[in-house]
Amino acid sequence: MQKILVTFGKAMLSQLHYRMLLLTVLPFIVSVAIWGVLLWLGLQPMIDWLHAYFTDSGGFRVAGDVLGWLGLGAISTVLVPLIAMWVLLPLMILTALVFVGVMAMPIIVRHVGTRHYPELEMKKGGSVLGSLWIATYSFLIFAVLWLVTLPLALFPPLTFVVQPALWGWLTYRVMAYDALSEHASAEEMKTVLRQHRWPLLVIGAITGAMGAAPTLLWLGGALSVIFFPVLAAGAIWLYVLVFVFTGLWFEHYCLDALRQYRAAPAVTSTTAVVPSASGLKDINPPPE
Repeated sequence: MQKILVTFGKAMLSQLHYRMLLLTVLPFIVSVAIWGVLLWLGLQPMIDWLHAYFTDSGGFRVAGDVLGWLGLGAISTVLVPLIAMWVLLPLMILTALVFVGVMAMPIIVRHVGTRHYPELEMKKGGSVLGSLWIATYSFLIFAVLWLVTLPLALFPPLTFVVQPALWGWLTYRVMAYDALSEHASAEEMKTVLRQHRWPLLVIGAITGAMGAAPTLLWLGGALSVIFFPVLAAGAIWLYVLVFVFTGLWFEHYCLDALRQYRAAPAVTSTTAVVPSASGLKDINPPPE
């Protein structure tokens, strides 16, 4: 636990560095530009399709009854736009995650590695394809679980439990690999991730709670629909900021763990050779 807290403090100090603050700008601009075009072209057709589907299947009646029973009947008037926003939210998360991984993570690795761990040899056990593969299939699992647990958003206490858990698993899977891919060999990466699985999951859960914070922007009912463009931009920037800090925290923890792992065999090898008590070679021949 002490190591988690120490690396948290180091990540916080690194986040305050002007380079790390500027690092959130480019992924944010690219994400907002892409989603601005996509929402301009596709949001209204998506809302129209959902509205037609709910009308044909009687979904409005069922949803109205359920929301009325929960005392949330006012939400039924903006139900379709809210569903569209919640469906788009995981895709926005994926966009921020990919751009942070591609644009920001290499800079984070160099920044933390050169300033805090210059003695570590870079063995480059990971690859860009490996990072993309882990990020892709981890996100697919995350997205499925997100959609399955989507009804829990109506119950804020459960949302604050499920969201951090999902985020924790996703950030652990993606960020830990990226944090070690440049400095560790493939074998070192497997060993370090196995030895530190639970502390890394704790870091993932904490950053998962931080990552769930932007989700609160979408819980405003009708107001979140009215201010959707502004909230979307704000949520994307918060996601980028959380991802950058998460990358810094994982980088500090993983490189420190790698340094200790590499030092351990050296200590073992130096203590394994024990000199004899006299330190002298016995030159007498054995008795016949």
